[in-house]
Amino acid sequence: MLTFKNYNIADWFSFYRIFAAPFLLVLIWLDLQLIFTWLLLISYCTDAIDGFLARKLKITSPRGSQLDSFGDQVTFIIGLIGLFYFETDFITTNLLIILVAFVPYIIQMLIAYIKYGKATAFHTYLAKLSAIIQSIFILWSLFFNPEYVLFYVMIVIGVLETLEEIALIYMYDQWASDVKGIYWALRDKRRLRKSKH
Repeated sequence: MLTFKNYNIADWFSFYRIFAAPFLLVLIWLDLQLIFTWLLLISYCTDAIDGFLARKLKITSPRGSQLDSFGDQVTFIIGLIGLFYFETDFITTNLLIILVAFVPYIIQMLIAYIKYGKATAFHTYLAKLSAIIQSIFILWSLFFNPEYVLFYVMIVIGVLETLEEIALIYMYDQWASDVKGIYWALRDKRRLRKSKH
């Protein structure tokens, strides 16, 4: 995944998020909240760009999907670290609610690694919606102040998305990318073909 041979333009946008992560951590350590937030915004923007380019130029691939998912996870974790550092009071006040959402996510990751040996890259509609809401909430909190309505919406959508991912892991015997959701998985020829054997 991180061997650069034959990277296409969409892959490079995905890789940017991974490359930027250490620099974002340094900005947190240096207590440079505004610069950190603007660069985090750029990372979130590359997430929208890489998927658009991959579909538009018809250069989607399992490696690209995996790279995109890994970049998303790294950026999400960096965003959480930044939120924890710059908005400590908010995080500590709502730690229990955050754990309620985060524990299923960790369980989902473990199930995926046990079954497939790597993270999922389903890229469901619910996952995309969840990522958008997460990024809006984190950026809003860092630019302004945490907004509770956004926070609760983010938690609910995040939990629903994680539960859907777990269901999809059980539905697919083999690793698969770009599954829009359970409804589409029920009609997916990749899954149906496997189940006939």
